[in-house]
Amino acid sequence: MRFRDFLATGETLQLEPLTGELGLDGLVPDADIASPGLALAGFHGRFIPDRLHVLGETEITYLASLDAAARRTSLEGFFQYDLPVVFITKGLEPPEPLLDLARSRLVPVLRTRLKTAEFYRRVKPIIEDAFAPRTTLHGSLADVYGVGLLFVGRSGIGKSECVLDLVERGHRLVADDVVKVTRRGSDVLIGQGHELAGHHMEIRGVGLVDIPAIFGVRAVRQQKRLEVVVQLEDWETARDADRTGLQRDTQSILDVPIPKVMVPLNPGKNITVVAEVVAMMHLLRYSGVDVASAFNERLIKKMREKRGVREYLRDDFE
Repeated sequence: MRFRDFLATGETLQLEPLTGELGLDGLVPDADIASPGLALAGFHGRFIPDRLHVLGETEITYLASLDAAARRTSLEGFFQYDLPVVFITKGLEPPEPLLDLARSRLVPVLRTRLKTAEFYRRVKPIIEDAFAPRTTLHGSLADVYGVGLLFVGRSGIGKSECVLDLVERGHRLVADDVVKVTRRGSDVLIGQGHELAGHHMEIRGVGLVDIPAIFGVRAVRQQKRLEVVVQLEDWETARDADRTGLQRDTQSILDVPIPKVMVPLNPGKNITVVAEVVAMMHLLRYSGVDVASAFNERLIKKMREKRGVREYLRDDFE
């Protein structure tokens, strides 16, 4: 992300460059943004220069309260570091000689009409998104009953055909073939399609299919949280599949563990219905209902009861 990209946000950040084109093509070095605070008063012990620095009404008022010599000393101490950028909020006028020092140090100064707190609220998601970990996966992502299912498997196994059938049943396509995944926070993965591919699908024997043109705009989503990985495997080469639901496999994507379901395929298998059940089972677990564990507990309880009866009869010698 470059500093010029902040200006491209338009009305979101409402920024104007006070130093012209100076430094706007530089790269944003850090995701942290803060006010310099005590650095303007001469204490630099905890000052981190690489952050994006915001001068709000408090800082500008403090600088304006100083005489010309003290103000220059304060600003020279501030600009002695290699600062990446300086933001001024509330449309305030920068005190002299702030702009002269910024130009001499090649530091861009951007001013916004927003209040300081509102500017922080709007700019932080933009910076966090720019620095968020990203990866690209080969698969198809669909929204099934509100659950983001990522279908993966070897090329030609039928990922796109499965998602196409889900779309025909009223579910929504997010991305096909190429899925761009971004981590938000510590455990949320957001998947979306490539901007060039849009919501097109490649169906072998048919070619490219424009999903919104055929099924309408309700058949697609721009992005969706990735919640379950559905691994499609050939029946002949698939390892022993879980038949009870007690075994919980996960797949790590960007250091986030995601539940994984392996589905072996054989001719005539209705994978679409299976995918719908996978989504509904995930919703049940999310709401605290674990069918497999509950069934297992009932089975164990019944076995213990029968064992107790057998032990009683074995010890009854009358």
